[in-house]
Amino acid sequence: MTTSFYESDAAVEQYLLFHYGTPEQICPLLPEARTACGFPARCVSNSLRHAGLQKRTRALDLGCAVGRSSFELGRQFEEVVGIDFSERFIAAAVRIQKQGAVTVRAPREGSATDELRLELPSGLRTDRVRFERGDACALRADLGTFDLVLMANLIDRLPDPAKCLARLPGLISSGGWLVLTSPYTWLEEYTPREKWLDGGGLGTLGAVKEILAPDFDLRCAFDLPFLIREHRRKYQLSVAEASVWRRK
Repeated sequence: MTTSFYESDAAVEQYLLFHYGTPEQICPLLPEARTACGFPARCVSNSLRHAGLQKRTRALDLGCAVGRSSFELGRQFEEVVGIDFSERFIAAAVRIQKQGAVTVRAPREGSATDELRLELPSGLRTDRVRFERGDACALRADLGTFDLVLMANLIDRLPDPAKCLARLPGLISSGGWLVLTSPYTWLEEYTPREKWLDGGGLGTLGAVKEILAPDFDLRCAFDLPFLIREHRRKYQLSVAEASVWRRK
C-alpha cells in the first residue's frame, strides 16, 4: 500500500481543511458547491439518522484521518476510538484536540497560499475521544467491541479490504451498527487489482453485501457528495455511497 501521500505536509493541510474548514474557506469562489462541504460531520449525522441506536457507549472511527468524524461521534457516544494508518494524520488530530484550532496554508494558485485558521466547533466532547495509529487490516486484538463502527472512505484505500471487513463481526456487538462510505475509487496504487471489491465490474455494494451478509443486515444506502480543495479554483468533487448495516 502506498502511504507517502498521506504522510506529506500537503495531505495533512488538505485534510485539515477538508475536515475543519468552513464552506467559505474550502470553496470561496463557488457558493453553489458549498453543500458538498463538511463531509465528516454530515457523514455522522446523516448516517445516525438511519441507525436505530439503542446503546451509545463505544464507537470506532476506523480510518479517522484528522479526526472530525471522531469528534462528531463524541456528541453521541461515551467513548470514541479513532484509528488511522497515517502517523501524520493522527498527530494532526491530537494537535487540534489539544489546541482547539490550527492554522493551515491552503493553495491559492501557483506557489501562493491562503493562511486559514481552522477551529473546532463548539459543543464537541473532545474528552470522549482518543486517537491511535493502527492498521485497519491488522488491528490489535484487544480493541474490544463497539456499538458502532464508522469506516468513511476507507475500503478503496486498503491493500486487502475483504480482510478488514472479515474482522468487523468481532468488533461490533450484537445489535450494533456499521456505517461504510466510499466513492469506490479503486486504484492499483493502493489495492492490488485482484483485491478490488468491485463485484467483477458489477458494483462494490453487492460485493460488500456478499461478505457481510452472514453477520449484518443492510438497512439502507444513500449518496453523500464531498468536496476537497486542491487550490482556490480547482476541487475534487466526489460522491460517496453510504451504507448502514445492523449486526445480527
